[in-house]
This record gives sequence, C-alpha cells and structure tokens, in this order.
Amino acid sequence: MGTADVHVALARLVRRFDELGIVYAVCGGLAVHAHGYARTTTDVDVLVTADGLRRFKEASLGLGWLERFAGSRGVRDTERRVPIDFLIAGGIPGDGTPHGVVFPDPAEVAIEKAGTRYVTLAKLIELKLASGLTLPHRLQDLADVARLIEVNGLGEHFAAGLHPFVQAKYAELWRNAQLRDPHAE
Repeated sequence: MGTADVHVALARLVRRFDELGIVYAVCGGLAVHAHGYARTTTDVDVLVTADGLRRFKEASLGLGWLERFAGSRGVRDTERRVPIDFLIAGGIPGDGTPHGVVFPDPAEVAIEKAGTRYVTLAKLIELKLASGLTLPHRLQDLADVARLIEVNGLGEHFAAGLHPFVQAKYAELWRNAQLRDPHAE
C-alpha cells in the first residue's frame, strides 16, 4: 500500500473509525490486495454494522466526508475525492435476492494486517462469489477469486469452508486455475 489517493483515503477512514470505536473490515479491491493479489482500485469498500454507519455519519459528515446523496450508504472523501461504499452487516451481496450468503458482522470476520482490519480471505472469496453469481456484469469479482486462488495456492478443499451457494463456482474457478496456457511459455 502506498500513497495513492485510495490508500490515503483508507488510512484516514481507519483513523476515524478507531477514534470513534467503530468496528469495520475492509472488503473489495483493497482487501484483494491485502490478501496477495495487487490490482488497481479507485474506491474503498468497508463492512460495518448499521449502527457503525450511523455513528460514523453523525460524527463525520461535513468533516472531510460527504454523502453521495441524502440517505446514501456511500460517502466521498473530500480531501482525495475517493468514493467510499459501506456494506452493511446483514445485507445480501450481489443482486439482493436471498441465497443464504449475507454480509457478516465485521467483528466476526476481521483480521488485522499492518494496522488495518480486513475481511478474512475465506469471507472475501465467499462474498465475491455471491456477487459474481447473482450479478452477471460483476465479472471482476469472479476474476478476483480466480487470482486469489492462484496467488494463495488454495486447494480444491477450500470450498468446503464456504457457503453451499458458492461452492460449485469456487470449484469451477479452482479447476480453471489449474490449467496452463500453452502459449504463455
């Protein structure tokens, strides 16, 4: 992580969460990066409880963060102009259709890396698979999972720890990750 606007905005947000005692877990592209696959992202996705979001907004709006629109779950860091998307514990990833996978309580799935709390690798993969399965235009979520399988050397057995809704897709992506492009050598 460096000095790019998105990283500075994340560090600033984390400091604010710590000041306010808000439990969080970073998701999305920044979590993908923290779990070993460096790719570009321009926004911050963070998992919080509904109460955590309420407390953040009450204490922080107008002090370097603005809502995208009134009542929005999204805000913008006004210093770096970085969008921040809040994922609310209990919500449903993807298209919102119930399928058993829900955004978890960040207190139950966060691990600390270099002073920042990220969603665990297993939960990140589960959430990205649920999103990619229910929203056909979210191909980046499935690509992220494929790369996380490769860079972390995950095995086929990893699927057993995931929600049943996403296990078959994980297995498919794992099988594809075992294939080698004969033209790449």
